[in-house]
Amino acid sequence: MNNPLTPRRLPRALRALVEFFRLEAAGGITLIVAAALALIAANSPWHDGYEGFRQFPLKIGVGDFAIAKPLLLWINDGLMAIFFLLVALEIKRESLSGQLAGREQLILPLACACAGVVVPALIFTAFNHGDVSAMRGWAVPTATDIAFALGVLALLGSRVPVGMKLLLSTIAVVDDLIAILIIAIFYSHGMSFAALGLAAVVLIAMWLLGRFRVLALWPYLLLGVVLWVCVLKSGVHATLAGVATGLMIPHVDKRNAIPDEIEHSPLETLEHALHPWVAYAILPIFAFANAGLVLGGMQASDALAALPLGIALGLVLGKPLGIVIVAMIMHRVGWARLPEGMDGRALTGLGVLCGIGFTMSLFIASLAYHDPSLYEASVLGILGASVVSAVIGFAWLRAVLPARSDADR
Repeated sequence: MNNPLTPRRLPRALRALVEFFRLEAAGGITLIVAAALALIAANSPWHDGYEGFRQFPLKIGVGDFAIAKPLLLWINDGLMAIFFLLVALEIKRESLSGQLAGREQLILPLACACAGVVVPALIFTAFNHGDVSAMRGWAVPTATDIAFALGVLALLGSRVPVGMKLLLSTIAVVDDLIAILIIAIFYSHGMSFAALGLAAVVLIAMWLLGRFRVLALWPYLLLGVVLWVCVLKSGVHATLAGVATGLMIPHVDKRNAIPDEIEHSPLETLEHALHPWVAYAILPIFAFANAGLVLGGMQASDALAALPLGIALGLVLGKPLGIVIVAMIMHRVGWARLPEGMDGRALTGLGVLCGIGFTMSLFIASLAYHDPSLYEASVLGILGASVVSAVIGFAWLRAVLPARSDADR
């Protein structure tokens, strides 16, 4: 019997929408559309409405137990905590039973990710070392937007070797882990030890749930909300509550699981449930709220200022330089091997795609720069670099990767 909800039974418009969301590139395309809409809104007669949306005051809670913030901060502190929850779930799964589980699988992406952080940071520092305010954003060009990068890679279809996609995904996971550490160490301020103490109590409660093999998700999620409030009040950035919650969700490895547990791994259940919401709602909303750069009055010389130029060159040049040089050295000395179907030219294209910073770079910039002029300059560098990296990476890989059938992959 045919399912009435299968694409053939849906109206044509809905059928097209379902087919779009089945595309591997859909997440990246959605981000591009969200950023484009933000730029249009910020540079049109709707500018005031766009700013009103970003600054709309929203209060959640009752009496003294209420949190009031502009909508922009609810997005950056609240919705992005859910994004980092998903990142933590992916890191934990990959560490326990995936691409990060073994030393041989981990060494190449770990080295590439580290080099892809260090070299862009050095390039940024070379341009901005004399400006203390600008140097707060040294980490902006170190990030990679995995959804955008994989979206561009997916546009190449069957040309892309499976090993290349896995290497890009694994580098991005390690890159996200480094970004989490950077945020925790460099972008937290005004610590409240009372709130941190309460957060520690909540974490212990989550750990005890795991020790007693509680597999129901709701206790972890409820405690995760409490943890988010504690971390928000502590001075540590609130998104780290999402990271901590994700790392506490139990993972049942199917190779060692009791049969009744195989279909009830809380980590995989939550990861699968969150993925479409993050890809098609949370990240596009974040991009729409943060990418609205006002272009009126800008001149070409603005893009050549030290701050946006340091970010742009860090992403466009620093990322591929760091990744390619380290990977080729490790390959030559025999410490690691490139995935099957990849050579130096394919590795170069992969490195260029890692220069798509976009949402992760925008997020770090929002933490680093509270001065609107500095933030707008950083957005200019991020958007320009992300577009250039995407276009060059796609064109380069299309030229160097041979066409092949799905069976050849």
